[in-house]
Amino acid sequence: MIYGHSTEGGGGKIAFTMAEILLSLTIIGVVAAITLPSLTGNINERTWNTQRKALFARFSQAIALMPALNGYGTLTEDESGSVTEDTATETFITAGLSKVLKINNICDSEHLADCGITSSFITMGASKITTPQTLYDLNDKFQSASAYSLTSYSAINTNASAFETQNGESIIAYYNPSCRTEYLSHETRSATLNTFGYPQSTMCVNFIYDLNGSKGPNTFGKDVGIITVFNATDSIVVAPMPSSTTNATFENAERMVWNNAVKACTQQDSESRIPNIDEASAMLINKDFMNLTNNALWTSTILASDHAQAWQIRPHTGIRTTEYKAQTQMVRCIKR
Repeated sequence: MIYGHSTEGGGGKIAFTMAEILLSLTIIGVVAAITLPSLTGNINERTWNTQRKALFARFSQAIALMPALNGYGTLTEDESGSVTEDTATETFITAGLSKVLKINNICDSEHLADCGITSSFITMGASKITTPQTLYDLNDKFQSASAYSLTSYSAINTNASAFETQNGESIIAYYNPSCRTEYLSHETRSATLNTFGYPQSTMCVNFIYDLNGSKGPNTFGKDVGIITVFNATDSIVVAPMPSSTTNATFENAERMVWNNAVKACTQQDSESRIPNIDEASAMLINKDFMNLTNNALWTSTILASDHAQAWQIRPHTGIRTTEYKAQTQMVRCIKR
């Protein structure tokens, strides 16, 4: 440090040179440039996490007020299987959901951008995916699903519609007007009554929400997520959010028995756990966004009639089924 001497009053004073001041400001600027993005990211993560939990609570309360979720709108096919009239999703929002949830704006399939829906999203695997326009675009297993000698399942293709909430979220909906109610809850399912099944047959509506509309980053696991509703009556609402895109998923990392799979998630951090069968089924419906591979994934739900078995999902066939807990499978952890 260079010492400067004042000639006033004969006293000596210590001061910084201009070079030292500029050097200090430069160092402060570099440190700020390094730390601010991390701090901003952490603030955004906390904000998004709080907002998504509040959104899920509002949706859960709203759906519970609807007596039935199927049968809204008109959906007509011609002899070739082409849809000639489709007002299903839009009518579900206007005549159903808007009666129990405060909605500011509703957009049909041709004007999704007017409700803040971006043309593409970033998946959990960091790849870009075009925003699905129809139920078939969301998941090809709605169009055709057949595995393990099961009766094949298909749904009539419906156009997506979108809406904005009073809190500023932009939400696109994919509606299945022919959804049915599961005749047994997962607590009472038996090995002889639905060991295998297609979750899409009981999926009534799937929502993809963007917490800040078309603003970035438009990325699943950050400002973008899903809310899926199963069962036409006594509906189940879930919103699984994978806890990480890399080291927390365990998928493709190692196969493990059921007990170890459960521990792997809970030991990761206090916010992580293994999904139950309904949450995993929602992940299966949104497999392209969740970046699921063909590996079967464990769930936390144990088969009621045989506690030696637990439920799992199989993305490559589009089904949920059971497996003995001593067998090894993959796991994908989700946030609380």
